[in-house]
Amino acid sequence: MNIAVSRKAMNDAFEVTYPRDEYPQGTAAALDALDEVERIESKLSVFRFGSRIQYVNLTAHEAPVHLDDELFALISLCRQIAEDTGGAVDVTSGKLWKIWGFAQRDGRIPTDDELRTARSCTGYHLLELDTEEKTVRFKKAGVELNFGCVGKGFALDIATAKLAQHGVGRYLFQGGLSSILAKGDWNIGIAHPLLAGERLQELPLNNTAVSTSGSQKQYFRYNGKRYSHLLDPRSGEPAAGVLSVTVTAPTAVLAELLSTAFFVFGPEKTQEYIDSCSDITAVMCVPEKQAPGFSVHRYAAAEH
Repeated sequence: MNIAVSRKAMNDAFEVTYPRDEYPQGTAAALDALDEVERIESKLSVFRFGSRIQYVNLTAHEAPVHLDDELFALISLCRQIAEDTGGAVDVTSGKLWKIWGFAQRDGRIPTDDELRTARSCTGYHLLELDTEEKTVRFKKAGVELNFGCVGKGFALDIATAKLAQHGVGRYLFQGGLSSILAKGDWNIGIAHPLLAGERLQELPLNNTAVSTSGSQKQYFRYNGKRYSHLLDPRSGEPAAGVLSVTVTAPTAVLAELLSTAFFVFGPEKTQEYIDSCSDITAVMCVPEKQAPGFSVHRYAAAEH
């Protein structure tokens, strides 16, 4: 029998599921892990007064800001993946996220001036990282970091250490329905982006992380057009042409970053990227004009 222990964090439900008979200490372990999620949220949240990221966003254009090892490693990885994907996923897009209204979950069309200004403050090239001093500096005023595309995965990766400390070696650790870290063998279902309550595919997991990016819940319509909350940092516009992307990767951080990047990429570019990564897989659902209204693409590195 499996036991699930959950708590709300990062505006979602985090949950640890484990086999009760194998781990009588599982509940204590899960509570420790969930405490760790809350600690990470207090560091990364742009909404929490006094958070480290709020301080970075306010001051890093004036002088380098010192970071702890944990946060410096996260920003460094995000910058590297942004570079690897040509800016398809970029944590410097905080201002874009605001002008489209998604920060307040009240979507709106930005003015041309707003979009121009936000785009000028977006781009991984505006981050200056000092690996010796562990500092970050913004090369331009107005840059804003936002970890909405990676925060849950980062929390899962960090908090899983608490489960290991308690000796819990088989579990499913979820950050909402979009991010999962699995230890041991588990089976999950990928939610269908168009058919409520149905599964797009069954997905077996074994010591891997999963992230799904989609716009089923966060979007708005204007003049008959649908605008996704998933933005293309390169254009400053909502990404289009994909319904959902599910990625498996060795870590939850990497799965989250790449599921967002692949949503922006679309089918062809996603295959190109995965061909260079032997430990990444993806399932992408794209809209089609003919029945049934969608098609499913599966990606894994080509064998050489």
